[in-house]
Amino acid sequence: MTLDIVTIPCLSDNYAYLLHDAASGDTAVVDVPEAAPILRVLQEKGWRLGTILLTHHHPDHVQGVDELRAATNAQVIGAAADRHRLPALDAAVSEGDAVRVGGEEGRVIDVSGHTVGHVAFHFPQTAALFSADSLMACGCGRLFEGTPAMMWESLSKLMSLPPETRVYSGHEYTTGNIAFALTIEPENGMLKSRQTEVAALRARMQPTVPSTLSEELATNPFLRPGEAGIRRKLGFGSDAEDAEVFAEIRHRKDAF
Repeated sequence: MTLDIVTIPCLSDNYAYLLHDAASGDTAVVDVPEAAPILRVLQEKGWRLGTILLTHHHPDHVQGVDELRAATNAQVIGAAADRHRLPALDAAVSEGDAVRVGGEEGRVIDVSGHTVGHVAFHFPQTAALFSADSLMACGCGRLFEGTPAMMWESLSKLMSLPPETRVYSGHEYTTGNIAFALTIEPENGMLKSRQTEVAALRARMQPTVPSTLSEELATNPFLRPGEAGIRRKLGFGSDAEDAEVFAEIRHRKDAF
């Protein structure tokens, strides 16, 4: 059995995700931008929330935690490295630690870069990665606290996951991310096709997440600094470090 996942739009462009194990009835949520939409879906589904998993401390990912915890009595789990600025935690985790939803065990991955202490949650049986503002659909998070080298190391960990992994990121930023990606790789046919698909989804007001890791590897410029065409366009030779090329891509996105 794999987990059922429900994508819940929150605020103006955030997503929270419910994970439900049908066999046990156990339910968790990843991030709480606001409580009301999550509570509404829980009521519609008849699910009882047991666990709140937090990726990082930014208010648009945690500001609904206290209200949701008060309504559900769910336990809150977040990064030990971020504990001092997260809502009160019932359990603190670090890279390699396990989190469980019903019969499935997930793994904590340190993906510092957007913030220091940001974590992702990977559930291999369900082939799901909850990456919040680290790896995003056709993008990656702005480096508010970490360095380019730190973020490249984090993304490299995620790139090693199975290509069929579905990537559940924290925001609906895909349209703008693709527009930027086309300035880096304008002849990427898969990227052009993705732009068309994303435009159709947004025209129907549907989420563009999850994506798959294989799709990200083929179209996301932040995962492609080793590509010869990208290096030529950005003025790098074959001897440049991937992290150096990544830093230039991130710099250009910041100015985009």
